[in-house]
Amino acid sequence: MNIVAVTPENPMRLSLLLVLAALASLAGCATPPPTLPPGLLEDALFAPPQTRIDPEEALAVSPAMREFVARTRAPSRRASDLRAVLLNDLQAGGRLRLAYDASSTRNAAEAFEARAGNCLSLALMTAALAREMGLEATLQSVQGEESYTRLGDLVFASGHVNLLLARPLNPHSHLAVDADRELTVDFLPGRSLRGQRVQRISDAAAKAMYLNNRAAETLEQGLGTDAYWFARAAVLQDPGYLPAVNTLGVVYLRHGHLVAAERAFRAVLDQAPRHVSAMANLVQTLGREGRQAEAQTWALRLQALQPHPPFQLLDQGRAAFAAGDVNQARELFTAELRQQPHQPEVHFWLAVAHQRLGQGALAEAHLVQAADHSTTPAMHALYAGKLQRLRAASRTP
Repeated sequence: MNIVAVTPENPMRLSLLLVLAALASLAGCATPPPTLPPGLLEDALFAPPQTRIDPEEALAVSPAMREFVARTRAPSRRASDLRAVLLNDLQAGGRLRLAYDASSTRNAAEAFEARAGNCLSLALMTAALAREMGLEATLQSVQGEESYTRLGDLVFASGHVNLLLARPLNPHSHLAVDADRELTVDFLPGRSLRGQRVQRISDAAAKAMYLNNRAAETLEQGLGTDAYWFARAAVLQDPGYLPAVNTLGVVYLRHGHLVAAERAFRAVLDQAPRHVSAMANLVQTLGREGRQAEAQTWALRLQALQPHPPFQLLDQGRAAFAAGDVNQARELFTAELRQQPHQPEVHFWLAVAHQRLGQGALAEAHLVQAADHSTTPAMHALYAGKLQRLRAASRTP
């Protein structure tokens, strides 16, 4: 199997969103249980959704996509040729001229229309185009590729998805094994995936991921009712996709439905006892229920698994910086960076600390990293602007 790193225009690091209330993380795509845990879905607690929710939209092909494929396909082209053309179209400078944008999760047609998306959206789009061309396409979850972002009191855990692209077997080939038949297409440039653990995921799991992302995004926007219906649809698509069950619990928790929230988090922990997302959320739920002793027991288990939750050291560093202890702040920021090496906010604060300490070259290096690892055009522009101003100031006599 070969690996191809596809480099869209203006590459920025992005990834698949998962959601939590206090903390969440990527869980492997477990084997779906035969039935949903009893009482997991509580439709009566929520009004009907205001947004149309259709799982099939995740991989649906639009008329514009069919027209694009029709122009690409030629009577004389073989499947291997079509795959090469598609790969060229995906690359920087290709016909699609794709850009990274993790500000929202798009389905395949939306990503094609916008020519932009996060890794899940771009993988969905590519899979839909490839299948329309007659190629085989399977999404893959890259294990151990989680990172974190936060908005307000919500922390989002990010995993990574790529695509296995294959051309049909040639029935007339004399080769017993076609080594070039399968290749991995990845939308995070600048790194090798060799040696990485990946897990092929079904279309149902891919749709659950898409719906779970939409649930996370609507929850962040304050649209809790729609977030419930998106999370519900994700769970029904793939009951074994534990992040969706965790998201469902978060929706319940934020609406004050503590019994339903506890049930969801315990359902996750029954399947994955070391799931720190659900564990952290359960601690919060039990605390709000006034069951402090039980909450403390779970908190100690959580601390053993995760001594420093994401952003804890960063926040401590910012407090030290505000108190005037810049050296201590730098040490805490550095410790956070060891846990989150691709976190732009941490790189930014390290740049601020280094600049305050008169270490201009190090400040510039971390601002470069902050811009490179940004997940949205707005975030990239923010850090790129700060980098430009720093460089301008360093040139001032």
